[in-house]
Amino acid sequence: MRRIWAALLLLGAAPAPGVRSDLLMATDAPKLADYGLFDAAGRPAPGVQPYTLNTPLFSDHAEKFRFAWLPPGTRAEYRASGALAFPVGTVLVKRFAFPADLRQPTKNLRAIETRLLIHRPAGWVALSYVEQDGGAVLKRAGVKVPVQFINKAGRAQAIDYAVPNQNQCKTCHQDGEAITPIGPTAGNLNGGHGTNQLMTWAASGRLTGLPAAGWPRLAKWDDAAEPIDARARAYLAVNCGHCHSRGGFASNSGLYLVPEETMPAHLGVLKRPVAAGRGSGGHEFSILPGQPEKSILLHRMTASEPGIMMPQFGRALAHDEGVDLIRKWIAAMPGPAGAAPAAAAAP
Repeated sequence: MRRIWAALLLLGAAPAPGVRSDLLMATDAPKLADYGLFDAAGRPAPGVQPYTLNTPLFSDHAEKFRFAWLPPGTRAEYRASGALAFPVGTVLVKRFAFPADLRQPTKNLRAIETRLLIHRPAGWVALSYVEQDGGAVLKRAGVKVPVQFINKAGRAQAIDYAVPNQNQCKTCHQDGEAITPIGPTAGNLNGGHGTNQLMTWAASGRLTGLPAAGWPRLAKWDDAAEPIDARARAYLAVNCGHCHSRGGFASNSGLYLVPEETMPAHLGVLKRPVAAGRGSGGHEFSILPGQPEKSILLHRMTASEPGIMMPQFGRALAHDEGVDLIRKWIAAMPGPAGAAPAAAAAP
């Protein structure tokens, strides 16, 4: 499936007549099929273009397939930080599916949900469509879907996959008072030599303002050939930075995990929490260098209890591989060498 969709990455292709841009701009359609973004077999219509990210958000091991549709004659604008500036009329699509066996992630996929982020004249609107007999239907209030699979250890596992409600969508996509895209940033689209989607989009006329050089690049979190600091920062940026940013839902925490952050205290190093509580696990600092098991950050990543676990939404399981990466990252940090602990940043 991934190969098929990757082969369709032709950003200059004309949109299919079936894509209902008028409906996309005006109506929260009750059925995903009403918009004409995909055919009856689930294949994207021409002009609905696949894209991939270097480091994706963890969602309980779901396989995710991403697409973008831009109105004919429009272009996205390059931004060095944050998401690209997409024109009004853009639709960003994310489809979720679970394999029967995580050891064979592209086989026997069960489609669960399709999320749309639609850029209407008044701003971005987030909609979730859940697969049912007869097609995917709109679920504003969210829903839990029972999912079973064989995990990577070969054992049967069952979870209640949580489709977010619209308020939860707004929480994660918040930037100040607005809703914005999260994933398609220049750094996360820049896969390096041979896989640089920025160059492909610019060459096709669908991206403007791309500099000749100097593009940011977010590391691939699971690529052991890349430095562990870059991998860990990429993982935290994608999984946590949308809330832990100066314009995000957790802006008052003083913990900012976006790629551009450089201050160790804002990244959590020797930073006390603004508000201590059960979420701290009895630990003093978000990150205690060299001691991951005494770091609040790791404690909340491993938790599964509501009110303690981080991220708050989008997962029922701890991501063992991601936790292991952050544990190794913190363990490799040099100690404070007598430096005074950083005070919590002001709300």
